[in-house]
Amino acid sequence: MTPEINPEFIKQAQELWPELEWIKDAALRETTTNTWALALQKSVLTPADLNSIPFTLLAGPDLKVTFMDHKRAVVHIAKDCGNQMNLFFRNDLPVDMDVLIAGAILADVGKLLEYEMKDGKSVQGSYGKYLRHPFSGVSLAEMCGVPAEVCHIIATHAGEGNMVKRSVEAYVVHHADFMTFEPFRERLKI
Repeated sequence: MTPEINPEFIKQAQELWPELEWIKDAALRETTTNTWALALQKSVLTPADLNSIPFTLLAGPDLKVTFMDHKRAVVHIAKDCGNQMNLFFRNDLPVDMDVLIAGAILADVGKLLEYEMKDGKSVQGSYGKYLRHPFSGVSLAEMCGVPAEVCHIIATHAGEGNMVKRSVEAYVVHHADFMTFEPFRERLKI
């Protein structure tokens, strides 16, 4: 049973994620939106926070890339990659674009439960000390009826996914996420 979600949080999720419109399947678009809305409803973070806090807790003061800058970049890169893979490998390695986009949008939704604000800075909260965002993200998504193939992407996009076989879509999101993180780690020594 889907939890009751305040319509204001649905509106906030839609404003944060114009990329939701790329999901052609209306039911998947709705469950993806609802997952973000539920996370916003449960989180201490606001959309303004997401557009100002650094995208990683490992960041020092030199990192200006926000949570939403990073997340939206991952979605755009994953979509572009999926389109190219379908262009060149459609018959041998097809990519389900709706699953890919929904998974990329939801990959870090659990961070809204993992993070807390302290003195105007994002920090790992007590919840996050016990459950990293791939786990809390899957939990949120399942509460909203997100299908297993998208939950798989949430579960496997980070290092935890190195222990299982990833789907093609999960592989793309994993690499889109890390290719937009690792260079910052190297450059900023985070």
